[in-house]
Amino acid sequence: MSENINSKYQVNEKGYYGQFGGAYIPEMLHPNIEELQQKYLEIIYDENFQKEFQQLLKDYVGRPTPLYFASRLSEKFQTQIYLKREDLCHTGAHKVNNTIGQILLAKRLGKTRIIAETGAGQHGVATATVCALMNLPCVVYMGEVDIQRQAPNVKRMQLLGAEVRPATSGSKTLKDATNEAMRDWIANPTDTHYIIGSVVGPHPFPDMVARFQSVISEEIKQQLNEKTGKENPDFVVACVGGGSNAAGAFYHFLDDEKVQLVAVEAAGHGVHSGKSAATTQLGRIGVLHSSKTLFMQTEDGQVVEPHSISAGLDYPGIGPMHANLFDTKRAHFLSATDDEALKAVQLLAKLEGIIPALESAHAIAVLDRIGAKQNDVVVLNLSGRGDKDLDTYIREII
Repeated sequence: MSENINSKYQVNEKGYYGQFGGAYIPEMLHPNIEELQQKYLEIIYDENFQKEFQQLLKDYVGRPTPLYFASRLSEKFQTQIYLKREDLCHTGAHKVNNTIGQILLAKRLGKTRIIAETGAGQHGVATATVCALMNLPCVVYMGEVDIQRQAPNVKRMQLLGAEVRPATSGSKTLKDATNEAMRDWIANPTDTHYIIGSVVGPHPFPDMVARFQSVISEEIKQQLNEKTGKENPDFVVACVGGGSNAAGAFYHFLDDEKVQLVAVEAAGHGVHSGKSAATTQLGRIGVLHSSKTLFMQTEDGQVVEPHSISAGLDYPGIGPMHANLFDTKRAHFLSATDDEALKAVQLLAKLEGIIPALESAHAIAVLDRIGAKQNDVVVLNLSGRGDKDLDTYIREII
């Protein structure tokens, strides 16, 4: 994890990415957020913190994850495609990079209780995992709908000792789980740390999560150099809901504008179908979950319920870092429908023997639309594995 990177695409000292970001928080949370803002950089770049963090990433998470040249996928799309295998991390997704970092931070802040929100369940599992590792009680908020469609992950969290609390309001998905977790934190500000799972929420969470996930792009540069003799690919492709895996994959390439960054949102039944989560196409600026960003909203500012077959992308907003990348045109935002994602699952399974998570499948679904030429190097961040989505695959594909 590299220390401060001076970049127009990184957060400024006030917690903003361009016009997006900040901390729009209730009074009860001011002490917690101020403590984090003042201490997080000092803590996470402390030599002892880094030593423990890096050791756990290596020995517990299983890093570095491979950068795999997907020869048959490359042949199909007539370009050079490498998969960053975050699906091979302990717990099955990139989420654990961040939860390891945040649990170490929480312990140094003297917190004795952990809460989290989850959509696809991967962040919930990753949080429950590190809480078991560090012997801290854990409550995970999850939408009632997501509890049903991600049942295996719910059981994993419970096996790890976490309490899974259903969010029963609104669309009963990720947005509502986040609302419930925020309410819990407001009610328990002294002893509790909220491990936010994506690059969303009040500053410093978007920056902190991006820094913990930046190990992805750091490894990509090293591994690509070993394989091709150059550190930078021509394209980096990643799916985006809130956007943590994309933030990690993009992080070390932000200032090299020769590297094309491609973020893929969930179009659901179609961008303009009324059942979509394509925030950059449908959203407007406002404040969502304590941060100024782009989110889907009605004329009077009420959140429009998102839809995606993938629970991890079923979110009405996007992190402020990504909102700025969209606003400045630094990243190219595409979207894939539910059906396109399901076809991409089949494609990767049959061509490469890898069953991806539904979230990652959205990134695979746009490979024919990014404009890559035959000799271009494309790195696609395969953010998670497909075990958790097997019920959906059985129902929709098999």
